[in-house]
Formats: sequence, structure tokens, C-alpha cells
Amino acid sequence: MSIFSNIGQRLSGPCGIQELMDDLGEALSVTPDMRMLGGGQPAAIPEVQALWRERMQAMLDDGSLDKTLLNYDPPGGNPLFREIFAAFLKRECGWDVTRENIAVMPSSQSAFFLLFNLLAGDTPQGKKRILFPLLPDYIGYANQALTEGQFIACRPVITEQGPHEFKYHVDFDRLRLTPDIAAMCVSCPTNPTGNVLTEAEFNQLRDLARQHGIPLIIDNAYGHPFPDVIHGSFRPKWEPGMVFSISLSKVGLPGVRTSVIVADPTIVKALSNMNAIVSLANGNVGQALIAPLLQDDRLLRLGREVIRPFYKERSDTAKAALSHALGDKVPWALHAQEGAFFLWLWLKDLPIPAAELYRRLKARKVLVIPGHYFAFGLDEEWRHPHECLRLTYSQPAHIVQEGLEILADEVKKLRA
Repeated sequence: MSIFSNIGQRLSGPCGIQELMDDLGEALSVTPDMRMLGGGQPAAIPEVQALWRERMQAMLDDGSLDKTLLNYDPPGGNPLFREIFAAFLKRECGWDVTRENIAVMPSSQSAFFLLFNLLAGDTPQGKKRILFPLLPDYIGYANQALTEGQFIACRPVITEQGPHEFKYHVDFDRLRLTPDIAAMCVSCPTNPTGNVLTEAEFNQLRDLARQHGIPLIIDNAYGHPFPDVIHGSFRPKWEPGMVFSISLSKVGLPGVRTSVIVADPTIVKALSNMNAIVSLANGNVGQALIAPLLQDDRLLRLGREVIRPFYKERSDTAKAALSHALGDKVPWALHAQEGAFFLWLWLKDLPIPAAELYRRLKARKVLVIPGHYFAFGLDEEWRHPHECLRLTYSQPAHIVQEGLEILADEVKKLRA
């Protein structure tokens, strides 16, 4: 039997993101009648799918698909695409960027793995760590550190906004930026909760990062400029010293595995060099598909006019279905629905851990994600996430309805 290295053991062991992706794969191939309320896969929106078919056909007709498939790009991305993307951000978002601020990466997941281990871990100045200022946060970060204790996180303030609604806020009284903090990272809108930082919270985090001379990293997979699934008016803005990640997955292209990092040139160059080592180059198809849509703003309009309204309607429908199914017979609350593709359900005083509820629901062919996976980097026990579930409403409406009704039935049985 092989003896794995310490890093090999860290990366090859069981983890939340591996369990999630295994569940997704099995449901698609082995258990097609599974009600998928757990993954982050985007919905099949007809207008969006039609656009990608149109672009593929155009690439076939003009012969550009051959060039796209036959050539390697530089490890930082196609130079022309980087120019187009920078011009798009400058024109539409007012960000003061050039091509040197743009790095194309083979998915946000791999980009964050490289970024976290570029900035933190064992350094000549001692051990450095990444601080997550607002838990719960993305399940895919939790196991990306190559050294023990590389991540530290801060519990939120929980504000109840009604009988069945609450919101997380950054607890600035609890937040501590010690000399070993290399960067702060937050997803916005947050995966799993849909939380959007308030303008005051964003500005305070930015100012703290500046004062301590560290990057503030914003994972923008669901946010501005696309797919722009944010239901309020505030949009975080990139500034020098910050790092923004923008994904193509949530505009209906998860299969092309392409993301864009916006950062200072030193970080862009470092990520490009690292990408050459681990990936050689990026996939070309995603860049080729969206480049013309950045120039004529069709991608922006797609988010504003199609994708965002679609998910807002799905969100409202799922909330209504869950409210009807749970009623007032059990104590529950949803995080305020401010963006992204999820319901974050808090089952107050749940008599079993959410992980056990996940197993019971899986036996009834409903897949959810238990909340404890999204609460990492803590040095103390926190009961709250063990009472929470992440639910996606991107699947067809009847599947979401059935899944939520089964979930409510299981929860009521626990309370009976």
C-alpha cells in the first residue's frame, strides 16, 4: 500500500466538497430520480442555453473553433481576451484595470487553491494565515490549505429580521487582524447563505486590509458584473490591493472551467507562473465563447434581463413552498435572500445534527448539504451550523417543490 506524503494525505482524504461532487455525479448517472437540492449547478435557462448554442454555431461557421481547440494559450490567458476583459471592466464597472490586472484561470476552485497557498502557509516571516471574516462561507475553501492551521475564521452576528428571516453580519468586535494574517477572503453574494455584504461592511473590510497591508479577496462567482444575481443595489468594487474572482460557471458555463482573477500585476504574474506549473495552460473555449459578448454588452444584459430575474422568481417560489410546508409548527428561519442560488435554512434547536438529517433525506432521494461543512477555521465548537442546511432552487420547480415537502415532512417527524 502506498504511503502518501503529508500534503497527499491532506488533499486525498474525504472532505465536504468531494462528498458534494460525488453526490452530484452519482445522482446524474446512477440515481437520476434523486431530487438535487444540494449542488451549485446553474439552472438550464432556455435563453441562456440558446445563446451558447448560437455562439458555438458561429465559431463553427467562421472556423474559429478549429483554432480554439488546436492551440495552447499562455498560462495567464489569451492576451486579446485579457485586453477585452480589462476594457469591459473599465467601461462597465469603472475599475481602473489593464491587461496586466487580468489572469485567466482553469476554474475559481483552482485559482483559490493557488492564491491561498501563494499568500499563506510557511513563509520567511513565519506562518501566515487566511482570515475568513464572515462564516458560513464556501465549502470548497475548507480543505485547500497545504499546511495545518492555515485558515482562521470569524463567527458572525446573527440578526433576526422577522419570524422566519435572519441575516449574518460581520462581527467587527470579534474580528482580529494579527500580524500573521496574510489576506482576508469572503464570497459575495456568499455561498452558501446568499448574504451580500452591506456597503459599510465592505468599506470597513477594505479599510482594515489597507491598514494592515494585505489583500481583501472577493469571490464574485454569483455577483457583479455577471451573472449579477444580487437583488439589492450595492455592488462591491475592485481597487488596487484587492483580488476579485469572476466565474463563467454561473452564466451557464460550468463545463468550460474558466474564471478570471482581477488583481495587482504582481499577483497576476505569480498566479500565471503557478498555473504554468500545475495546468500548463487554460481551456480556450470559455474565453472564445464570451469575448464578443463582452464587447457588445450582451453578457451584461443576459445577467440583468434573464438570469437575475429567473433566480429571483425561483427564490420567491421556493421560499413560499418551504413556508407552506413547514408552517409555524417547527421553529425555522431563512437567511435573507439577497443573491446567489440558495436557500440557507436554519432549523432552530434541531434535535439531530444536520449531517444526520442529510443522511435521512438522502435515503428519501433528496440531496441537501449540511451546514457544518461551511463553518471551518474555528478554534471552538459552534452549534449553529449543525442546525442549518444549504438548499438550491436551480433545479426544475416540481423537483424543488417535492424535495422541500419531503424535507418538511422529515423535520416534522423529528419534532413529533
